Amino acid sequence: MVFNRKKKVVPFRSAGELDAMQAAGAIVGATLVAVRAAAKPGVSTLELDEVAEATIRDAGAIPSFKGYHGFPGSICSSVNDRVVHGIPSASDILAEGDLVSIDCGAILDGWHGDSAWTFGIGTIIEADQLLSEATRLSMETGIAAMLPDNRLTDVSHAIELGTRAAEQAHGRRYGIVDGYGGHAIGREMHMDPFLPNEGAPGKGPRLVVGSVLAIEPMLTLGTTDTKTLDDDWTVVTTDGSRAAHWEHSVAVTEDGPRILTLRPE
Repeated sequence: MVFNRKKKVVPFRSAGELDAMQAAGAIVGATLVAVRAAAKPGVSTLELDEVAEATIRDAGAIPSFKGYHGFPGSICSSVNDRVVHGIPSASDILAEGDLVSIDCGAILDGWHGDSAWTFGIGTIIEADQLLSEATRLSMETGIAAMLPDNRLTDVSHAIELGTRAAEQAHGRRYGIVDGYGGHAIGREMHMDPFLPNEGAPGKGPRLVVGSVLAIEPMLTLGTTDTKTLDDDWTVVTTDGSRAAHWEHSVAVTEDGPRILTLRPE
């Protein structure tokens, strides 16, 4: 796949392999919908994790997060100032106004799907709603750059431009979380190359038909800086500001970007 530096490309899949990845991704999408439906005030994030694991296993798949480097859950449940990698817990009870990011992965026939989204519990404040919208828009601009012959950082730059466009529309500044981003995906969940969520265009390996990346911007209402809690997993903003996280696994095709982790309506 890599013959020399000039020809280095983002890992790519055949049409049949993309179909297999979309089958895994559909399970992830359905799981996220089930988790959101269960997410109400008074419900614990551990209960959401149980919903996710049951949904994934009932579909004949395996939760890709559970046991990954020792992670105990089938989802990452990150509430309010938690950015990513929140561990589901019986003591973590959702409340009205919480902003919740759920990241989920599933393995079907050896292929991985990986997706995340952010939503509110009940009625949320406008700033949180706009933060989530900005993160979604940043993801979508990144997805639109998943085109043949683009470079990896063309996608990074597009994500950043999406964030800046949202800032102009919303009249406020968002923090692009430093040090975290997307990745290639296939028969492993996390593969090289790493995909930054900002940066200059025109650098890195080339996208070709069949290349797949998990595109996942993470924005905050304040800082770009984070710290990891004592559980060695949960990443939080250093200033306590709220965060949002959206992600889709996306393939390059001759007909444009193909989202492999679509959620049912």
